[in-house]
Amino acid sequence: MSDQLTLQQIRDFKGTYPKQLFYLFGTEMWERFCFYGLRGMLVVFMATELMMPEKQANLQYGAIQAFVYAFTFLGGVFADKILGFQKSLFWGALLMIVGGFVIAAAPKELFYIGICFNIIGTGFFKPNISTMVGQLYHEGDARRDAGFGLFYMGINVGAFLGGLLMVWVGKSYSWRAAFALVGVVMIISLINFAWRRRTFGPIGLSPLHPDLPAAKRKMYEWGTYIGSLAVVPLILLMVTNTAYTDLFMYIVGPLTLVYLAWEMRTFSRAENLKLGAALIFIFFSIFFWAFFEQSGGSLSLFALNNLHPSLFGFPVDTNSVNNAANSLFVIAFSAVVGLVWLWLSKRGKEPNSVVKFGLGFLFLGAGFYIFKSTLGYADENGVTSTEVFTFAWFVITFGELCLSPIGLSLMTKLSPLRIQGLMMGMWFLASAYGQYAAGLLGAGMSAEDPGASNYEKLVLYTDGYGELGLYALIAGGALILIAPLVRRMMQEVH
Repeated sequence: MSDQLTLQQIRDFKGTYPKQLFYLFGTEMWERFCFYGLRGMLVVFMATELMMPEKQANLQYGAIQAFVYAFTFLGGVFADKILGFQKSLFWGALLMIVGGFVIAAAPKELFYIGICFNIIGTGFFKPNISTMVGQLYHEGDARRDAGFGLFYMGINVGAFLGGLLMVWVGKSYSWRAAFALVGVVMIISLINFAWRRRTFGPIGLSPLHPDLPAAKRKMYEWGTYIGSLAVVPLILLMVTNTAYTDLFMYIVGPLTLVYLAWEMRTFSRAENLKLGAALIFIFFSIFFWAFFEQSGGSLSLFALNNLHPSLFGFPVDTNSVNNAANSLFVIAFSAVVGLVWLWLSKRGKEPNSVVKFGLGFLFLGAGFYIFKSTLGYADENGVTSTEVFTFAWFVITFGELCLSPIGLSLMTKLSPLRIQGLMMGMWFLASAYGQYAAGLLGAGMSAEDPGASNYEKLVLYTDGYGELGLYALIAGGALILIAPLVRRMMQEVH
């Protein structure tokens, strides 16, 4: 019966969550284990094994992460037009498996080649599974936000486990084993999806017209597969030379907007107003991720060099704390935040999505001011309190919970069905620009002098975090001010 399910049957589920959501939860959880585990290792590996100066490591981190998220846009487009979400997900997972094992074979020599496979693989995988979550629900189904909330918890369970374990395995045991974990865990993710694939009915199947000749269909699909492999040398060139990364980022954003404008000409005024609101959310999310993603860049180096290796008296790996604390707090408090919104909603006082975005920035700004305050707890060697550092992540987590889960949901609510993959890709493309900016900001905070003392590095980083805190507060205030205008553009979407 599972292979006979119609879209209507899937969306008419009883209870709070459709069963397919749990299958996507498991698939995404293991993929996020790999993604966040890799993210937490990148700068540490480049600084300690590839012997890069901190400024270069920050720039390289920003370039790699920018391409990871930029390719989610391209992956969304190819899924929308040719592959469908299911085949796109399979292809992305296979490429990530290859990437992990390539690096594991020779971490120093094949690092960048393996990263290229991971960049393309994540591009095909990431936006499409999020879009499939949105398609499990009827238009206007009030349970959609709860579904994305649970899905977001799956992301963070994977992020917590990967962030905690992978950098520890690399630093304490073997970088080869740490990178091999990517391949092993992605195999688990792929098996999980393949086992339950039939329960998704028509969701995520190829969008190509049923009357298209089979030979032509195969040509389009195999053209996509071969083309995505053919660009590996180009990505390798751009990732290893950040000047090319700059050029790519200057071009891809404007081209994306032109493409979206071309698509928008076929929609009604009401639909285009909603898309305009979605673009405002996308624009502000760039700034949020530019600050937040210091976690994988400058804050990784901060944790490596400037934190005391103990937390409340227990010995810890400080990079594992930096990588995993945020995800642990998300898991612990996402349900609590949801209950607060529900409590306010029953009293007619729940803030709309725009105000929630603004609140996200206010929490983010407060967290960066706490990072700045770690200077006051430092000894003469520039080693400071891991407890205060962790508290900053506790505060920032509430900012993320105000912004990121509803961002995924809003892209599906505000976008016409025909371009939902495109808009989800644009949401992640905004993250690409955020990651790119995060690398530039982290490099700007790094010491120019390679011989700078640990204390001097601490001063530079904490000064930079204070500035980021101020900018975050300004952005949050601006969002709250324009909330009434954006709310009208969103129409019936809350």
